[in-house]
Amino acid sequence: MSDMISRKIITGDKAMVAQVFLKKGAVVPEHHHESEQITYILEGALKFEIEGKVVVVRKGEVLSIPSNVPHRAVAMEDTLDLDIFSPIRIDWLTNNDAYLRRGDREPVSGTSGIPG
Repeated sequence: MSDMISRKIITGDKAMVAQVFLKKGAVVPEHHHESEQITYILEGALKFEIEGKVVVVRKGEVLSIPSNVPHRAVAMEDTLDLDIFSPIRIDWLTNNDAYLRRGDREPVSGTSGIPG
């Protein structure tokens, strides 16, 4: 998908499971979808922005995201998560998911690029 995010997908008729690999600093830009999403962190940690709140989900923790709720995530470290979607994400199956393919990265804090 990009140098920051990759995935493996398994799908049935009504549900989809995806292993998502995110390098530290990878950004999943704000988006929403019809599918309910359950995210289980297998390794690492993701910082989600959802409904005006920041939620950090770490190894062994689970986050449930309701249908059509805008959300964004940043990998706080190299992360492997298991995402479960119902209904299936047709946009992922048809590669109509350009928001994930941009390779966005979180700016490194404390560095502006300006000497001083």
